[in-house]
Amino acid sequence: MSGAKGPTLLFIAGSLLLVPGLACATGAAQAVSAPPVGQAGGQPVQADQEGAPSPPLTPAEPVLKEAPPLPEIPVLNEEDARAEATRLNSAFRHEVPVALKVSSAQKAAWSALAKEQIQQASFPLDRPQVVLVVDRNPAVQRMCLMLALPGQSDWQVIGSTKVSTGTTGRKFYYITPTGVFINTADILGYRALGTKNENGIMGNGTKGMRVWDFGWQWAEKGWLPVPREKGQIRLEMHATDPVYLESRLGHVASEGCIRIPSSLNVFIDKHGLIDVEDEQMAVIDNRFRALLRPDRVATPLAGSAVIVVDSASRPDLAQVTISENKAPARHPAQQTHS
Repeated sequence: MSGAKGPTLLFIAGSLLLVPGLACATGAAQAVSAPPVGQAGGQPVQADQEGAPSPPLTPAEPVLKEAPPLPEIPVLNEEDARAEATRLNSAFRHEVPVALKVSSAQKAAWSALAKEQIQQASFPLDRPQVVLVVDRNPAVQRMCLMLALPGQSDWQVIGSTKVSTGTTGRKFYYITPTGVFINTADILGYRALGTKNENGIMGNGTKGMRVWDFGWQWAEKGWLPVPREKGQIRLEMHATDPVYLESRLGHVASEGCIRIPSSLNVFIDKHGLIDVEDEQMAVIDNRFRALLRPDRVATPLAGSAVIVVDSASRPDLAQVTISENKAPARHPAQQTHS
């Protein structure tokens, strides 16, 4: 908008939207500010609503007067990386009861789509690491945790579950964008308070569930006809209400965020799967130390990337990803180790 001087944050129908220039154009909108870190747990305003942003990061006193250098990020060779991925696969089968099988064809399709997004984003895949691949195809709605290996075509599956991404046909609901989204230490993230909205729904799940915040992202407005106009949403990944909404995972439903099962939320959090930057910052910044679980056992394969793909855009892969999509793992032994 001509003459716009800055963005405005608005809460509209439970969604937090960025509307560039609206405050300057109308003079009526009020910017939303988060409470100071250290008050109310450093939680953002309306923390248990989808899309509520993390509290702003401001310079903080280091943990030590003379802060040590950041620890080096582990780099495993292929053999050790595959062994660690196998260990994580075993842990996944025991810790995530809603695990789904992944066929060899699905594994190949999701890794191919993820590699396309990595190339388009110029993401530096410079070491073996875990990536979370989300297929937003309405007929699929799955996440697959994978060991990504630089220069290798044979990625390794760690586990998979149903998820829910942004839906269409409801006003102020956005279609989750495709791309590579980084859990960067520039944004702290937060934990759910477990509070309920006016409908009795815990938007981010029970108290203590992790909310990973990927910042402002452009997304298609799902309530508009094609070709859809885009707007900005606060893209986050979080759990959902365990009583009313978790059973509905596997269908598009969110306002644009990525909803995941609570057991998967705990698994990603406990093993630090995308917390590689947060782990480094925890050495010198108490806020990151407070955010991370005290009982975590961070994997040396920790990465930072959530990769959203859309198999529906590839007819040659769409049918492959849909196949066996609704078949749950009948027994932990059936979970793929490939």
